[in-house]
Amino acid sequence: MDKYGLIGFPLGHSFSKSYFNEKFENEGINAKYINFELPSIEGLAEVLDTNPELKGFNVTIPYKEKVISYLDSVSPEANAIGAVNVVKVDHKGNETVLTGYNSDVIGFTKSIEPFLEKCHKKALILGTGGASKAINYGLKSLGLETLFVSRYERPGTIQYDKITPEVIKEYNVIVNCTPVGMYPHVDECPPLPYEAMDTHTLLYDLIYNPDETLFMKKGKEHGATVKNGLEMLLLQAFASWDFWHEEK
Repeated sequence: MDKYGLIGFPLGHSFSKSYFNEKFENEGINAKYINFELPSIEGLAEVLDTNPELKGFNVTIPYKEKVISYLDSVSPEANAIGAVNVVKVDHKGNETVLTGYNSDVIGFTKSIEPFLEKCHKKALILGTGGASKAINYGLKSLGLETLFVSRYERPGTIQYDKITPEVIKEYNVIVNCTPVGMYPHVDECPPLPYEAMDTHTLLYDLIYNPDETLFMKKGKEHGATVKNGLEMLLLQAFASWDFWHEEK
């Protein structure tokens, strides 16, 4: 039986496991999807040694960047982003060959594109982790100018306390790549001047649990268009499957 899986820590909220196991059952595919909860990335070698049937795996927080040093090759897109969330496992004789891809970009761009209008030229990206790099790459590929938002002073970012109503008017696409507002902390949201938002504002939250975060709710109250990350996840899953099965 073929195996697929997910590496990350912690994995309490994994969408992939239920999605893929349901797919295998419905389509009569002789495979199973397993969560490999690794307190440290060093555990990856043991996962590969003890699961010779592993054909591919997804990578989530906090290993999207750290996994790269374990791979034999990385797709140009994943390389440009600096983060990998899909790994294809090939066995060539006694050798295990690992290839890294990034499906975040595909999932994100396909799901946000229908919502973009002529007035959407600049975007704020909340957070600076692995996912935010893919979002930045995706937004730029769609022709938007981007600016990262961080809690800390760091080059090329703006801090939350510097986001004025004027900034919100100028950067009217805002993508939340932080876990703020994710279940069970549903009463939290990024600190933004929501009252400056209007019908030209587009809020996109990578979070999908709850399906409407406080970030989305507060924007909606002022006329913003809002979208959560569920469709992106589904599109990412489709893309993972394609990466695992494409012929080189």
